[in-house]
Amino acid sequence: MRYFISFLLFLFSFGGGYAQTQNVDQKGNGVSINKNLSDSELLDLVQKQTIKYFWDFAHPVSGMARERSNTSFDYGNEVVTTGGTGFGVMALIVGVERKWLPRDSVAERILKMLKFLYKADSYHGVFPHWMNGETGKTIKFSRKDDGADLVETSYLFEGLLCAKEYFNQNNKVENQIRARITSLWNDIEWNWFTKNGQEVLYWHWSPNNGWAMDFPIHGYNETLITYILAASATQYPVSAKVYHRGWAMSNFFYNGKKFLGYTLPLGFDYGGPLFFAHYSYLGLDPHGLKDEYANYWEQNQNHTLINHAYCVENPKHFKGYGEDCWGLTASDDPHGYSAHSPTNDNGTISPTAALSSFPYTPEYSMKALKHFYFDLGNKIWGVYGFKDAFNESEKWVADSYLAIDEGPIVVMIENYRSGLFWKLFMNIPEIQKGLHKLGFSSPYFK
Repeated sequence: MRYFISFLLFLFSFGGGYAQTQNVDQKGNGVSINKNLSDSELLDLVQKQTIKYFWDFAHPVSGMARERSNTSFDYGNEVVTTGGTGFGVMALIVGVERKWLPRDSVAERILKMLKFLYKADSYHGVFPHWMNGETGKTIKFSRKDDGADLVETSYLFEGLLCAKEYFNQNNKVENQIRARITSLWNDIEWNWFTKNGQEVLYWHWSPNNGWAMDFPIHGYNETLITYILAASATQYPVSAKVYHRGWAMSNFFYNGKKFLGYTLPLGFDYGGPLFFAHYSYLGLDPHGLKDEYANYWEQNQNHTLINHAYCVENPKHFKGYGEDCWGLTASDDPHGYSAHSPTNDNGTISPTAALSSFPYTPEYSMKALKHFYFDLGNKIWGVYGFKDAFNESEKWVADSYLAIDEGPIVVMIENYRSGLFWKLFMNIPEIQKGLHKLGFSSPYFK
């Protein structure tokens, strides 16, 4: 779904058994609102409740993250998501780190996923966007998208490489976790996805349709992590030229204009949907991260500030928008699914947008969190945290939770609170080598 969105943008204490197989109670019945929480307790609650999506609602056979909590769009009950699973692995690590989940149980769950991935369909080491969570067989994402998805696989390994660093104990399960992640990581033929040696990475390849999707990955958008990982690989890396001549060469890469008082170095006018500032930066620490194109802290913070300022200004006069109710990104909406942004605004607020932006705008994100929880309450709060989106102008609330929106809430709040994943990911020697190769500078470099 995200590659389609990028194409459109181009054009303009909880317990746990294993997963439930039925849909969740979408009304959130029995989920009470506690009006007496401190800021820290509220952050705890949101992280803990959202982690349930990846612990209680994981696929019972594979342990992988389900695409969504409902079966909209005829997805079916067996669909698991590659990228959302990477985000989910990171969310489960938060559960361990904060002692909400037992380390040995989470380690066993991740090993279960890895054993499943070893047998699942892959193409030149790259996994499809969706798989059947029981069989590991590819589920078509679209008519010709029935093979490798390089970007989704990048999100998966952003999480798995953090897991490899985190599960560092010398015992049978954690030793296997590290060994299996290393093996899967080394199997990815990043350089093969340059389509016969072109100086750009391609998003898809299919054994049935070859390169028919024909989608070169150009910036600036959510796919920076793909180029970082491709440059960092030990077995099949890409050259720096692929980054500079592929990622950084497009007619929508540079910006440099001011929007609502904030300069945006890169990307679409007004920044596009906020997931651009989240997905790659679950692991990449933007603090002091620079290359010849941008200061990535400035890029992400200003993108977020523009999004916030637009919602406060509310030029289309949608109900509910304001200082404490903001955040436009890709999510469900009353008419389906769309990449919401200041240039594509239909009144839909997605809680993941403001909450995953805690590192960039902590004061504004906390205002939004308090409004979402204390004021809107059970209208949007349920068994897995906040529903995917709501639109007060149309009196609509999503009946869904999506893995790709749930995961960043947990991870980015944790990065705001402790920097956990930034420390794990940025201290990986291969990642540092890849960043050096592409000309990045970072405070993590010795």
